[in-house]
Amino acid sequence: MIALVVFDIAGTTIQDGDAVHTCLRRVLQTRGVDVDRDAVNRVMGEPKPVAIAKLLSWSRGRPYDPRDADVSSVHDAFEQLMMEYYAADTTVVLAPDAEATFAALKQRGIRIALDTGFNRAIVDVILRRFNWAGSGLIDATVASDEVARGRPAPDLIERAMALTGVASAAAVAKVGDTPADLQEGTAAGCARVIGLTTGSHTREQLRAHPHTHLVEALAEVPPLCLEGAVE
Repeated sequence: MIALVVFDIAGTTIQDGDAVHTCLRRVLQTRGVDVDRDAVNRVMGEPKPVAIAKLLSWSRGRPYDPRDADVSSVHDAFEQLMMEYYAADTTVVLAPDAEATFAALKQRGIRIALDTGFNRAIVDVILRRFNWAGSGLIDATVASDEVARGRPAPDLIERAMALTGVASAAAVAKVGDTPADLQEGTAAGCARVIGLTTGSHTREQLRAHPHTHLVEALAEVPPLCLEGAVE
């Protein structure tokens, strides 16, 4: 029986009108760096300093460390733009059935956590936007700056397990819309690694990465988290 489901945020439990692509490309363009959508998609779900370092490396032909001053400058500007976007932009909405899915799982005694490639500052803006803090729907949230390693490492999930008192990854399901989400869930040893095909990546794109299930809607998640569920 699944005891904990760890959901990604952007592209999975909220829809944001392509905010990450838009804001990241806009900030990079102010620094003379043009990246296309495919390049951004390749780093979706990863900790944003790591993603930015990779994009700068690819575009400028030299390696960048996530702690590099250039990376920090881009990330700071990106974070501020994202916080403003998530606080007020009307394109930011709940994903269909997100809260109903949380509630259905909670009714079965299953705990809910959110994890993300965003830093805590952005996560807190999102929690306030949807009144999730203190709502009882979500038991824990984990941001990428709260663990030693972000996706695709298992640290975010392991932190969520510690916060919710779940000892075994065999009782955990991971849900997300990026290859990094699927890789993270697999690295953690989750019993269910569920790819959502209506976010940033298509079914065909996610199929190439390790998973146990691919779904088109969050409403498909609760039945998969019951004992004996199969694809």
